[in-house]
Amino acid sequence: MAMKSYVGALLLLLSFSSSINAQVFNVASYGAKGDGSSDISQALLSAWKEACASTTPAKVLIPGGTFALTEVALDGPCKAPVEFELQGTLKAPADPSLFKTDGWVVFQHIDGLTMSGGGTFDGQGKTAWGQNDCAKNTNCRTLPTNLRFNFVTNALIHDVTTLDSKNFQVNVLGAKNMTFQNFHVNAPADSINTDGIHIGRSDGVNILDSDIKTGDDCVSLGDGSRQITVKGVTCGPGHGISVGSLGKYENEEPVEGVFVTNCTIIGADNGVRIKTWPASKPGTASDMHFEDIQMDNVLNPVILDQGYCPFNQCKAGVPSLIKISKVSFKKIRGTSASQVAVKVLCSQSVPCEEVEIADIDLVYNGPEGPATSECANVKPVLSGKLNPAACAKVVS
Repeated sequence: MAMKSYVGALLLLLSFSSSINAQVFNVASYGAKGDGSSDISQALLSAWKEACASTTPAKVLIPGGTFALTEVALDGPCKAPVEFELQGTLKAPADPSLFKTDGWVVFQHIDGLTMSGGGTFDGQGKTAWGQNDCAKNTNCRTLPTNLRFNFVTNALIHDVTTLDSKNFQVNVLGAKNMTFQNFHVNAPADSINTDGIHIGRSDGVNILDSDIKTGDDCVSLGDGSRQITVKGVTCGPGHGISVGSLGKYENEEPVEGVFVTNCTIIGADNGVRIKTWPASKPGTASDMHFEDIQMDNVLNPVILDQGYCPFNQCKAGVPSLIKISKVSFKKIRGTSASQVAVKVLCSQSVPCEEVEIADIDLVYNGPEGPATSECANVKPVLSGKLNPAACAKVVS
């Protein structure tokens, strides 16, 4: 299935290359000025409306320059494929109180979307990060995400940058056959809740040959993520490449088919991670594979944690009911920033099944001694070189 998803992404690249003769709708023709202060939202909406109504492939162009943009929703369905070409920089309002919704630039209900151009979506999030207390306050105000893709099908997002979002950099919901290629995420390590690319309830999403620097998960996969490929991604700073957290809400959909390969994780808090809440609602996560991963000074290089409970927002003593199965960690190498380099801590109520650990070589050079590992409620299949030895400590 991973190969099928990857081949689909390559075919998508070829199919969109045929739109080079698309009719161009330049926002400058609708009155947009790249002076850094004039709001271009109406110009952009007008250009999008005409492009979306075109019966032949169309392109919305934002040329070089710096353009101020308040929140916009670019809606489909469109009558033909549409390309959004950003050559310059879009700047969001710095003041989060100026937003009425949780999205800055939203694309929704579109079949056949390309985004390109080498430009930047600048969320100007620095002023907002200090106001984000959602980790501790369940009644917090939700800050806007730079880019939202809601129910987008057959999409290619490539050669653009999302910078300093106030909240998640990218949120993908209800997508089918969507690829991020040579995509760039940039935010400092202390930016709060700025997940690079968050995916939920989507089928066939590929993140390829991209770099993600942020203050939270580089890639996070929520419930209903199916057939997800993450390949050739460099992550760090950040909190790693994560499945979850799962089990917090009622009626979460299964996670199935996650393939993370040939990635490099640098200076992150976590490497590859699966996390579920204790006292969770029932659910499943299966067919998840992490292979050929280079770790460079990563705090928790390999971690499966079914007791994920940040800021004590849970009943920590009640086991998770998310059933995890068919998981593999293979060919993972490099350096750990903590002594416990591998943690596979499964639920007492629904122990993990069909877990494979193979060819691990993680070095820790701290004062406590060499790298070690911990396991709970799992009997993994072991093969190849294992440094540290798998399940050196079994915890209850």
